[in-house]
Amino acid sequence: MSPYDPERPALPPLDPEIEEALRKAAAEFNAGRFFECHDTLEEVWIETHGRSRLFLQGLIQVAAGFYHLGNGNRVGAGRQLHRGIQKLLGYPERYAGVDLASLRRTSGRWLARIEAAPLPPPPIEELPKIRFVEEKG
Repeated sequence: MSPYDPERPALPPLDPEIEEALRKAAAEFNAGRFFECHDTLEEVWIETHGRSRLFLQGLIQVAAGFYHLGNGNRVGAGRQLHRGIQKLLGYPERYAGVDLASLRRTSGRWLARIEAAPLPPPPIEELPKIRFVEEKG
């Protein structure tokens, strides 16, 4: 996906059902329950259309990447993190309350580490977190 273009039409807000799932998925992600995060987001992703669908898919792929990393699957982890980060590049620094700039940056650092050398599964404290920020407006 192309990097975010602020000249592009505004992104639509998420439906309340998706927002609720996103908050649940973020809590799961932040607790290191990446498989559950993936499942939570996939449930709403299936019914989502438009640009919000790629946002959810990017988050799903990042979660899947860390799930694979935790299982020692470097190839799968690298592939999913790369795909997820690329999709999330098409969104502003903050979207749907999520601090995407931070998530992309920290996930990108892990991707670089994975590509550089074999890694044992990381401690949960070292992994990125999905953080929400207040929207100014």
